[in-house]
Amino acid sequence: MATLPTPIATRPCCLHCGTTDASKLVSSSHYSYRTKLPQSFERVDTKQKLIHRGSVQDLVCSPHRNLLKVSAMTGVSVEDVDQTYTLVTHKLEKGSSYLFRTEVGGQVKVSVTQKNAKYPVFIEVSSLRLPSSTDRLILAWGVYRSDSTCTQTLDFGSLAPDAEPLVRENPLDQISDSEYALELEFDRKQIPFFLSFLLKSSSGLEIRSHTHMKFCIPVGLGRGRPSPLGLSFPAGGSISFAVFSRNAEGVVLCLYDDASADQPTLELDLDPYVNRTGDIWHVSLENPGNFTAYGYRFRGRNNDHFDKGRIILDPYAKIIEKPKNPGAAALTSYRCLGLLSQVKPFNWAGDVRPNLSMERLMVYRLNVKRFTEHKSSQLPADIAGTFSGLAEKIDHFKDLGVNAVLMEPIFPRDEQKGSYMPFHFFSPMSIYGPSSNQISVINSLKDAVKRLHSSGIEVFLEVVFTETADSGALQGIDDPSYYHLSGPVKMRRALNCNYPIVQQFILDSLRHWVIEFHIDGFCFMNASSLLRGFHGESLSRPPLVEAIAFDPILSRTKIIADSWDPINAAQKDVEFPHWKRWAEMNSKFCIDIRNFLRGGGLLSDLATRLCGNGDLFFDGRGPAFSFNFIARNFGLSLVDLVSFSKGELATEFSWNCGEEGPTNKIAVLERRLKQIRNFLFILYLSLGVPVLNMGDECGHSAGGSPTYGARKPFDWTTLKAGFGMQTSQFISFLSSFRRRRGDLLQNRNFLKEESINWHGSDQAPPKWGDPTSRFLAVNLKPEQDTKTSLEGPKTSEGPGDLFIAFNGADQAERVILPPSPKGMGWNRLVDTALHYPGFFLVEGEPVIEQMAGLVSYEMKSHSCALFEATALTG
Repeated sequence: MATLPTPIATRPCCLHCGTTDASKLVSSSHYSYRTKLPQSFERVDTKQKLIHRGSVQDLVCSPHRNLLKVSAMTGVSVEDVDQTYTLVTHKLEKGSSYLFRTEVGGQVKVSVTQKNAKYPVFIEVSSLRLPSSTDRLILAWGVYRSDSTCTQTLDFGSLAPDAEPLVRENPLDQISDSEYALELEFDRKQIPFFLSFLLKSSSGLEIRSHTHMKFCIPVGLGRGRPSPLGLSFPAGGSISFAVFSRNAEGVVLCLYDDASADQPTLELDLDPYVNRTGDIWHVSLENPGNFTAYGYRFRGRNNDHFDKGRIILDPYAKIIEKPKNPGAAALTSYRCLGLLSQVKPFNWAGDVRPNLSMERLMVYRLNVKRFTEHKSSQLPADIAGTFSGLAEKIDHFKDLGVNAVLMEPIFPRDEQKGSYMPFHFFSPMSIYGPSSNQISVINSLKDAVKRLHSSGIEVFLEVVFTETADSGALQGIDDPSYYHLSGPVKMRRALNCNYPIVQQFILDSLRHWVIEFHIDGFCFMNASSLLRGFHGESLSRPPLVEAIAFDPILSRTKIIADSWDPINAAQKDVEFPHWKRWAEMNSKFCIDIRNFLRGGGLLSDLATRLCGNGDLFFDGRGPAFSFNFIARNFGLSLVDLVSFSKGELATEFSWNCGEEGPTNKIAVLERRLKQIRNFLFILYLSLGVPVLNMGDECGHSAGGSPTYGARKPFDWTTLKAGFGMQTSQFISFLSSFRRRRGDLLQNRNFLKEESINWHGSDQAPPKWGDPTSRFLAVNLKPEQDTKTSLEGPKTSEGPGDLFIAFNGADQAERVILPPSPKGMGWNRLVDTALHYPGFFLVEGEPVIEQMAGLVSYEMKSHSCALFEATALTG
C-alpha cells in the first residue's frame, strides 16, 4: 500500500473527468488487495503528461502563483508483503464511489473512504484484457487542484512555480485475467485535492476514459448535497456547500485562509457531472483545515451575466465578513465573503414572544444606528448606535407606551446609497454590533430581541426584496433568474421576486429571521413591486405574496405592505392582494390628515380615517390592518411638517403656520405647537395601528429637507427640553388612554353604525359636501350590555361615551355636547389649544352645564378636544 504522509503543494488544473457518479454504491462492499511493491516512485521524464497531446487540453500553461506553501515529498517508502493475495472485505462507512468506462472496454471503479485520519483510495479495474498476457497494468497518477482557468499538475518534488509536473507510477495487482486492483492512502491534512490518473500497459498502451480524458477523482471532497442551500454542517466535521445557478456553465468554490487576502488560497472547480443536481451546484469539504472564508466564481457564455474574474458572496451565507471597498462603482472591486463558521446556539430560555393582537399594537419606527449613536445617549462608545444600545433604551419605549419597534433595514447594504439598497439578506450589518466580529453582531441582535420581548415589546423589520445594491449583491450568479432583464422594469438591481427560485430565496430569508432571531413581523418596502410577474407585468395573484400569507411560519407573524418606494422617493398606490393576512402602511391616512389640518379636503375624508379607513379595509380585513402614520423617515419630520411649505414641498401637504422656517413670532409658534398636538391626537384616537416616527416625540428637524439622508441622530437632550417633555408626556397619555378605551379605539372590527353619531358645531349634521367646512365632532358609544334592569340599560356601570371634536378653522367654534348617559357627566381630557400642563388631564376636568341638559364648550382655532362621560360622584 502506497502512503503519502506529508502535505502537498498546490497548483491548479481543471476537472473534466467524464465520470459516472456511483455514490449510491457507497454502502456496498469492495475488495482490497495488497502485494509487494519493490520500487519507490521516481521522477519521470518532464515531457510526459497525464493526458496525451491532441486528445485533450494540454496540461502545460503559464506559471501560476503557488497559493499554498507547504513541504513536498521526494519519495514514498513501501513495505514488502507476501505475494499471496489476501482478500479483505469491508463496508464503506463514509465515502464515495465513482464508475468509469474505459476507451478500450472494461470498467474502472474508484472508491474513496475515510478511516480516522486516513483517506484510502481503492481502484478496481474489471473486464479489461491487455494485448499480451505478459503485460502488466500500471497506474500513472498525480494530484491536482483547480482554479478553473489553468491546468497543471502538482509537483511533489519542488515548490518552484516553474517546476515540471510529476507523474507517479504504480503497478496494479492482477486478480484474474481481466481484473486488477490497487489502494493508495493519503493523510487527512493533505486534502482536499483531485487524484488524476491514466492506465498504462508495460508495453506502452495508454488507456483513458471513454471520453478520451484522464480519470479524475476528488479526495477529501464529497459530492455534497443540493439541500439546504448555503453552508451546512453535517455530522462528522465536514462542511457542505450548495448554490443555485441555472445558467452558469461552471462554478468554482474559492477558499481563503485569510478573509482579508486579495486572492483565494485554494480554488476548486466543481464537476457538473458530480457536483450538480438540477440547477444546484454542491460540494462538501471533509477537512476545513485552516480555511476561514469562501466565495464563488461563476462562468458562462454571456459575459454580461457572468464575470469569471469576480468572487461572489454566497447569497445564503449566514455569517459574512465586512465588505471590502463598500460602495465601489466597479463590480469587481466590491467583495464580501461568507465565513466558514457556525454561531453557537443562543440561550433563548425564558424568551416569550408577546404575540400581541394587531389592534393592540402601538409602533415606534427607528433607525438603529441614529437612535443611540449621539453622545447624548450617554452609552459606552462600543454599544452606542448598536442593537445593544437600542436595548438600553427600553424605558423610553415604555414611557411612550410603545409595544412594538419597527427597525429600518438592518441588512448589509451599499452604505453610500443608504439602508434600502441591500446586498445580502441573511445577516445583520456589522455596524450594528459591538465589534466587527459578525458573530458578536448576531448575538447582540438576539439579546436585544430577547430583552425587548421581556418588556412586552415586539420587534419588526423593514425589508426590501424588490431591489438590491447595484453591485456586490446577487449579480453574476444567475442574472436571468434573479433579476428583471427584460420588460418595463429592466435594470440590473430589480429582483424578479415572483420567479420560483427568487420566491424561495425570499421565503427562506424571512423564515431565517423568524426562527433564528425571533423577529415578530416584517414591513415590506416598495411592496407594489412584489406584484410584478416574470416580465414586469402586473399580477392580480402574485405567488410570493400569497405564499407569505399562507406560510406556516410567516403567516403567524405581522406582515405589512408599504408601497412607498424608498429608492425613487415615491408612493405607489395599488390594490394590494391580502388574503385577510396582509396589513398595509396607510399613506392615505397620512395625506388626508395633513390636508385637513392645513385647511383642505372634505370632512368625509377625516371621518373615514378616524373610523378605520373603511374605503380601504372593508374587504374582509378591518381597521387593525391599517398602520397609520403622520410622518416617516422619508419626507418631512413632524416638526418640519408645521414649519415648512415652500413650493418644492407641495407633495408633502405641509403648512408652515404663517411663516417659513424658524421664527420667533409667538402666534406662529403657538399655532405650530397646536398642530403638532393635533397630529398626535388624531393619530392615537383613530382606529388602526398608530406608528410614531423616531424623533417626532421631541421635535427633531431636518431643516425642511424631505430627503432620507438629511435626518440626524437622535439627540437625547431634547427630551428634557420643554417641547420634548410635554410632547413625550402627551404621547404617553394618549397611549394609556388608547389602551384604557380599547373597547372603542382598539377594535379589530369596524364600529357598528349605532355606536357612531356625527355632529356639526351647532348639533346640526356635519356639512359633508362643503369643502369650506372645517368642523367635525363624533360621539362614540360603547356597545351596551344586553342585560337590563327596571331602570333600563346599565350604562353607568360600564365605560362611558367619548365625544371628540376637531376645529380646523381659523376662528373659534362653540360646540354643544350631546346629553351624557344617565348617571354620567362629561369630563374634558384634552384641549390642544390650552397651555401645558393643562392641555391634557389624566383625571379630566368636569364640563359644567350652562343650563339643564345643555353643555357647550368653546374650541379655539386649529384645535382638537376629547371628552369622556364618567359616573357622577356624590
